[in-house]
Amino acid sequence: MRAQSSATTPTTIAVDSSPTRTAGSPIRTTGTLLAALGVVAFSLTFPATAWGLEGFGPWSLVAVRSVLAAVIAGVCLLALRIPVPARRHRAGLAVVAAGVVVGFPLLTTLALQSSTTAHAAVVVGLLPLTTALFSALRIGTRPSRTFWAAAGAGAAAVAAFTVQQSGGALTTSDLYLFAALLVCAAGYTEGGRLARVMPGWQVIGWALVLCLPLTVPAAALALSYEPVHLTGHSVAGLLWVAAGSQFLGLVVWYRGMAAIGIPRASQLQLAQPLLTLVWSVLLLGEHLTVAAPLTAAAVLVCIAVTQRARS
Repeated sequence: MRAQSSATTPTTIAVDSSPTRTAGSPIRTTGTLLAALGVVAFSLTFPATAWGLEGFGPWSLVAVRSVLAAVIAGVCLLALRIPVPARRHRAGLAVVAAGVVVGFPLLTTLALQSSTTAHAAVVVGLLPLTTALFSALRIGTRPSRTFWAAAGAGAAAVAAFTVQQSGGALTTSDLYLFAALLVCAAGYTEGGRLARVMPGWQVIGWALVLCLPLTVPAAALALSYEPVHLTGHSVAGLLWVAAGSQFLGLVVWYRGMAAIGIPRASQLQLAQPLLTLVWSVLLLGEHLTVAAPLTAAAVLVCIAVTQRARS
């Protein structure tokens, strides 16, 4: 790989005031579509993780998925001869690695040992608001009051659903999930910032490669302690969380965030728990309560409002 920086020239999508970013513009439309594709990919993560846990231990699943995703990313980076990122971007890549490569997968996998995918999906529905908050603190974005009101309403609907489902008391799995929200929001925010100056797939690609010195020995150690029972479900689940959720989903997600802005893209994720609820029924046979469609309707209204609000 060449030593020069891959992120020295900002792309046109990095300029918030560009006319091409106005509502209905091609870049805005494409960015929204890419971010939405990322949400669809992420919505399958919890069902795929549940499948993976049928044959792998939680530590093995997280470590192996990261190694496989890093191999895919590394091959792409080498094949295209992508230069190593500039030194000034490496701290940001470390935050992305800690948040979305290690922290979020580990914490949610531990939670799913005792939580249903439907419950976990709704708790993680708070991620859009958390990401918007991190974005405001980290890069100074200032969404409108309408945006915050709609985002807060969506988060409140998700929180009410969560409390109702858990009987009013938080469990250990809920604590894992709330911790996952914080680290993932930090990773999303930093990744969205970096995706303004380098292609989104390189952001997650370098973050995955950066973790290899940690994930390779972790995978070897975990596999030596946790038994493995390969089944069709466990292999399919592992492959999806590695290739779909950990790499391809983040590629289109970061690209979409760079095009339409972190706050607006983050609100598209309000649809993620709803999609995951559908997958939990279709793929895992879980049963939904009456509250699920009510929450779905409330969240969809909030999505419509946040996408129209000026951010």
